[in-house]
Amino acid sequence: MLGNACCGFGSPCCDPGTPVDGEMSFVDSARMLHIGTVVMGAADVRRAATFWAAALDYVPRDGALNDDFVVLVPHRGHGPGVAIDSSESPVQQHPRVHLDLYAADAQDQEAEVARLVSLGATRVDWDLYPADPDFVVLADTEGNRFCVIDTSHGG
Repeated sequence: MLGNACCGFGSPCCDPGTPVDGEMSFVDSARMLHIGTVVMGAADVRRAATFWAAALDYVPRDGALNDDFVVLVPHRGHGPGVAIDSSESPVQQHPRVHLDLYAADAQDQEAEVARLVSLGATRVDWDLYPADPDFVVLADTEGNRFCVIDTSHGG
């Protein structure tokens, strides 16, 4: 979950040094590090890579899907890569790290959840939902948990 919708894909603060409301953005051109790639484990790398490529409109960096490791990059624009690495580690019920995908409002969130489910994601019966959640927990084709956030929720 997130508290601030700033720095969603395409927002001004995703560009180095872009002023946001008169202040420097989260990404400062003087900073040395930035997130380049988020790596997820999967028993079936091709299946997971196919799901995430369709979910995020990403493409394989090297132009092909492999069986052991694939790096996906945005089809258009900039953003961190998503890598799928071969792994036999079990899925965590309450993962320590997960992706939050941003939707503009509740209607977009509902549409995106339906689209992701049609691509192979499943809804997770999450036992930690608050009373009025701004997020929906899903699992990808490998069981990796992620959230779709309604950024207009205001919570």
